Amino acid sequence: MNYFVWNISPEIFHIGPISIRWYGLLFALGFIIGYEIMVYIFKQENRRVRDIDTLTVYMVISTVIGARLGHCLFYDPAYYLANPLEILQVWHGGLASHGAVPGILLGIWLFVRKYKQYDYLWLLDRLVITIALAGTLIRLGNFFNSEILGHESNAAWAIIFQNVDNIPRHPAQLYEAFSYFIIFIILFVTYIKQKAQVPKGQLLGLFMFLIFGVRFIIEFFKESQAQFESTWSIHVGQWLSIPLIVAGIYLWLRSYKLKP
Repeated sequence: MNYFVWNISPEIFHIGPISIRWYGLLFALGFIIGYEIMVYIFKQENRRVRDIDTLTVYMVISTVIGARLGHCLFYDPAYYLANPLEILQVWHGGLASHGAVPGILLGIWLFVRKYKQYDYLWLLDRLVITIALAGTLIRLGNFFNSEILGHESNAAWAIIFQNVDNIPRHPAQLYEAFSYFIIFIILFVTYIKQKAQVPKGQLLGLFMFLIFGVRFIIEFFKESQAQFESTWSIHVGQWLSIPLIVAGIYLWLRSYKLKP
């Protein structure tokens, strides 16, 4: 079969030692678009728009720290504990969404402690809309990097990542990117219909159930990301997804008992 061949360089261009990569561009774009979505939401609910600048700083720092620590401790703890300075070298790659979750939860908790006019669940319900879109763009970045590869496949839509090998594979990154974009649409449309009437925790619960439910399923199409999990029946990402799926269902059901 004439499979689609992907051989695009992950680097857009470089100037001297400075390299601009697709992953970094798409990662940044997620925050830029997310910022504009939050501006729209704050205006709809008569909130102080200038607070979004500070909120964005909290989000960027907590996301990067949480995602980096998650990758290092969940997928290769022996190596990173033996080489702790490597943890700081984010530019070498390695961010885990399961680590980003506790990072973001802690970062937003710190934000609402300082800005007491905001409710923790109210803010998270709106932020998850932007996070779903950011997840879409990050998975596209993984696609440009030819990483997080799928299993070998003879499906008509299989892709050969020529920068890695000549094996046709499931485009697992695109499966996730498409799924996350659909989840973004679901969350955003739900918010637009209800706005301030959204019960606390409903969008957060829906986000956690859908995102990590999708993640659990798509992991079956992926190569192992850590050598020690290659013999496991389910991957590390799936084990980490289970409690988040359960928490999402709980928050979603609980929201129907709460007033907006």
